[in-house]
Amino acid sequence: MSDDESRAIFREEALDLLAELDSTLLELEASPHDMDLVNQVFRALHTIKGSGSMFGFDDIADFTHALESVFDKVRNGELVVTRELVSTSFAARDHILGLLNGEDEFGNGSPEKGLSIQADARALMVGKPLAPAATQGDAIVEPDNLEIAEAPRNTIEDISAESALHESDPVGPGTYRIRFRPREPKVDKDLNLDPLFEDLRSLGQCIVQLNDQDLPPLSAIDSQTLYLGWEVNLVTTATRPEILDLFFFTDIDLDVEVVAADADGVFPEDSAQSEVAVAFAEDVAWPPGSEAPQVFEQQALAPADKPDTAPAPSAQAIAAPSTPLVAPRPTPAPATGQAQREAPPKSVSKDAGNSLRVAADKLDTLVDLVGELVIVQAQISQMVSDRGDAQLTALAEQLERLSADLRDSTLGIRMLPIGTAFSKFRRLVRDLSSELGKDIELLTRGEETELDKTVLERLADPLVHLLRNSLDHGIDMPEERKAAGKKPQGVILLEAEHSGSEVLIRITDDGKGMDPTVIRQKAVEKGLIAPDAELSDKEALKLIFLPGFSTAAKVTSISGRGVGMDVVHRAIDSLRGAIEISSELGHGTTITIRLPLTLAIIEGLQVQVGDGFFVIPLSLVEECVELHQKDVDPTGRKRIINLRGELVPYINLRRWFEMEGESPEIEQIVITGVEGRRIGIVVDHVIGEHQTVIKSLGRVYRDVEGISGATIKGDGSLALILDVPRLVRSVAADNTP
Repeated sequence: MSDDESRAIFREEALDLLAELDSTLLELEASPHDMDLVNQVFRALHTIKGSGSMFGFDDIADFTHALESVFDKVRNGELVVTRELVSTSFAARDHILGLLNGEDEFGNGSPEKGLSIQADARALMVGKPLAPAATQGDAIVEPDNLEIAEAPRNTIEDISAESALHESDPVGPGTYRIRFRPREPKVDKDLNLDPLFEDLRSLGQCIVQLNDQDLPPLSAIDSQTLYLGWEVNLVTTATRPEILDLFFFTDIDLDVEVVAADADGVFPEDSAQSEVAVAFAEDVAWPPGSEAPQVFEQQALAPADKPDTAPAPSAQAIAAPSTPLVAPRPTPAPATGQAQREAPPKSVSKDAGNSLRVAADKLDTLVDLVGELVIVQAQISQMVSDRGDAQLTALAEQLERLSADLRDSTLGIRMLPIGTAFSKFRRLVRDLSSELGKDIELLTRGEETELDKTVLERLADPLVHLLRNSLDHGIDMPEERKAAGKKPQGVILLEAEHSGSEVLIRITDDGKGMDPTVIRQKAVEKGLIAPDAELSDKEALKLIFLPGFSTAAKVTSISGRGVGMDVVHRAIDSLRGAIEISSELGHGTTITIRLPLTLAIIEGLQVQVGDGFFVIPLSLVEECVELHQKDVDPTGRKRIINLRGELVPYINLRRWFEMEGESPEIEQIVITGVEGRRIGIVVDHVIGEHQTVIKSLGRVYRDVEGISGATIKGDGSLALILDVPRLVRSVAADNTP
């Protein structure tokens, strides 16, 4: 594997760990005494530091060390989790992301920001108050205690200097006995332990001895088997985790034992019962895909003058010395005190080892190939239908079933739980509510609801705009809420659910609601509507989606420029979705987004107008009815039908697209549901359902009103896909009959 590939793998794993760190810190802020969460944070930081150093990201490794030391003190009960600690951790997480992706607009990734955060971390370790934090978007403020933001400790002198700052926790030299040997005696690579011994010597006084007690007679030696082990006596002020860190970077898996001497310098006889042996696997966060070293039992070194008459070990013993060397793992103690600090994460997915990381472009290619297969299958079915061969028809039907199953399975691979997006918004709500001086809780529901990866990615920005709007405009200040008889803490509910072939996403707040009268007045002031325009309350609420509309009294970093909701509307339109608003003054607002499950292959209703063919997304279709010529207004002004007592307006596709030819005596009206109302689309003929593979249009046709794409039919001809919501708005804004 090349260096570039290794670094790319680290970047992917680091991004996953940073996402996990973000959500874990939010949970830790809500449950500051949960040591399982503290351990999760520590493990994430430890893995980022170790892997970063391994793959050449030394700046990340050096920076992460300071924060890791803080959480090590939290694990040992020497520090408590405070809001300052969580805020510093969030800042560190953002800075690491900046080091990965490049410096951002807030200074994350810059040396100055890194020094500032490290200074805050070290101040937390010694109990000093932090300097006023710079907010996102402000200039970076260097704290007064920046002089202690030195390079992260890597040497014994740095450890001693830091310990001197913490008078209540002095660190003195300790004596450790370290034994290690390869886990697998069959070694298929060159074993170079010189860097490891150099690192051990850098920690203090170090004596290395060779353990050759398992060396068989010369005639029984296998050249591919390593029979040796090593024992190191180390006098150092380094901590046990720091010693174990050195074994993190070895090229082969080692079984390692670290035993500390007591105050008299005596080592315990039975190391299998020692605290270190029990806790080793939890103390070190090993990289994903590798196992923590097993702990072997203490054995006395054989004397150097071992007699040659000693019985030679059997071939089985030489190949598998694990029986006398590996100690069984003890039953875990109750999660209290030290045992609690070393507990594993709360939950580990039983399927975690069965997952496979696949590049997104490979998955997109697979979906494209499945789409082409669906088109070919439709062409085969069309040809077989024309020939009328019974055997070919049976084969075509089987091919259709298989292609449908393959399509569903492939699209299922692209589906991701929407909770992966929801989790990112908790941090947004936390930061903005603090900036606005509000107490707001974000609740989520339906995180398991799945949505196509592409839709999910393009949905992120609209949801951010909507949440920012709810935070700024929707939720009122605590004093106003108290005066209105509400709880001081506001609540925003973000939920998702499946509805047929669509996903519904709702953002509900319990704020002050929206006043249609105020919205009308603002729209008139900005010249967006005429003063005498007659609008229902529901229509007035939709004015907030017009470009340039805003009810904010002043422009802030969060809102007031009148671009956010317009961006939301256009983004949802581009996803072939719809957005609805309902609000009750004084009680809150609910915004509902309807989205298709996927943008790649959809079920559609194929219709014909003249010589042209169109596809209407089946998720919008409610029913089809007939329209007789005698019921049509010859002037074209009255375009309404009475559908079982309900007046439903309709759009004539032939008139709208100015297509030549005469309409048939009996036309068809496809009744669709668009943005909470029913709209009819008049066509010549309804052909039937069609498995639609969406193809993008060229630049010449991309901006045609009412068309969102095209698809290839079974006979090889094209059919245009109607963008029904956009078509309805275009017709409503047009004065042509």
